[in-house]
Amino acid sequence: MVRPSPSADAGASSSVGGEKSIEAAGKATRAPAIASYQLALRYLDSHMNLERVRVDRANRSVFTLERMLALLAALDNPHRDVRCVHVAGSKGKGSTVEMTAACLGECGYAVGVYTSPHLVHIRERIRLNADPISHARFTQGMARVAQAAVAIEPECGKPTYFELLTALALLHFADQAVDIAVIETGLGGRLDSTNVIQPEVTAITAIQLEHTEMLGTTLEEIAAEKAGIFKPGVAALTVPQTPEVEAVLRDKAEAVGTRLEMLGREIEFSYRFEASPELGPHARVSLTTERSEYEHLPVPLKGEHQAHNCGLALAILDRLRDRGYETPERAVLLGLATTPANGRMEIAFDDPRIIIDGAHNPESIKALVKAIGAHMKYDSMVVIFGCAEDKDVDGMLRMLALGADKVLFTRSSENPRAIDPKELQRRFAEISPKMTQVVPKLKEAINTAHKAIGRDDLICVTGSFYLAGEAKKMLQDAKAKADKARR
Repeated sequence: MVRPSPSADAGASSSVGGEKSIEAAGKATRAPAIASYQLALRYLDSHMNLERVRVDRANRSVFTLERMLALLAALDNPHRDVRCVHVAGSKGKGSTVEMTAACLGECGYAVGVYTSPHLVHIRERIRLNADPISHARFTQGMARVAQAAVAIEPECGKPTYFELLTALALLHFADQAVDIAVIETGLGGRLDSTNVIQPEVTAITAIQLEHTEMLGTTLEEIAAEKAGIFKPGVAALTVPQTPEVEAVLRDKAEAVGTRLEMLGREIEFSYRFEASPELGPHARVSLTTERSEYEHLPVPLKGEHQAHNCGLALAILDRLRDRGYETPERAVLLGLATTPANGRMEIAFDDPRIIIDGAHNPESIKALVKAIGAHMKYDSMVVIFGCAEDKDVDGMLRMLALGADKVLFTRSSENPRAIDPKELQRRFAEISPKMTQVVPKLKEAINTAHKAIGRDDLICVTGSFYLAGEAKKMLQDAKAKADKARR
């Protein structure tokens, strides 16, 4: 396959293992020697990780594209050699990325995929098609990124955890000469570390109130930050939004010199919900343009809300045709069927039936409860719930009360921002009279839920990606142990 030519550029320390000194800005700076995967992780964890600390006005200064651009310049600007799709939004961006990447892979392209957060291991965030970056490439790449970080630190300051990972992803995609990379923003858009790329297409999923300390306290302010990924002359796509959000997105698109196209408006789009013997309950979507005609394609991810995410992915594939990519309907159909459901109503265990979902805001919990009701048959549902203290806790609990028959409150051992489960129980009691229990450790909560359910009941673990990821790893280990015992 011939790769389309690259686009133009978008714009203008800790010690691990052995060390050597570099003279920079008149003082000695130490460059880490990263000779193993564990040392690479240790180095990465020594940097500010905004996913694990409460973001507030005090650390807003860490958001700057200048440091990210300097870091990439010290690596010989790998992002200039990578063609990209850029996806931002509050809800559904990960799903849109996964569906887009799966379809491009089935069309025969080598696809880089960059997402966050991860569920089980950090290498999930950086993939080539379905394959996570290897331990060796992660280690070698992080060693190169660390050297670059040391070189820029005197003038630009210490890069963040996410900046280092983003640099590693772009470096890996350039080294592997991917045909295209599908990249998810981390936080916001305008000042997100990923916003150094010059994309072929930009897309924005549903906008909701989130990260208000950093992005703004209104939907309009948050929409303006997300729209910061728009670029002159680059296709800008979105799903149906509230009127105030739509107005902001259209104004921002016009201001940078592009045109916003919305599903159901500029883009002919429709969906329906149905059931079939082969697929069970599911949504089907249709999207028609002068370039493409995708008719009644089944949405691979559960939940009616995934129809718009799937439509957005199809719109991205359609616009990529203008950029030299072939995305025939047959390949797209097969690609959708391979979309991973990681952390999205994922069936993580069969007996008992346990699903995990990374829903972490009221809208996502509401969509999850609705999707479970539409897609799964069960007598009663026990929810194991834990979340971060800086989320809309009461809003999540109100949505949870609509679908759970019993709730076990716990916390992830991986999340330092996790709220005390006793506090969750107290606040839930003010909302609902449903039965609850506090089980401080997740493993004990899963065992407790197992003892409390019958054959036709369901266990759902949700509230945060940390909790869902920790549960997935536990259940994978349990499966492996059971398989080994049977052999």
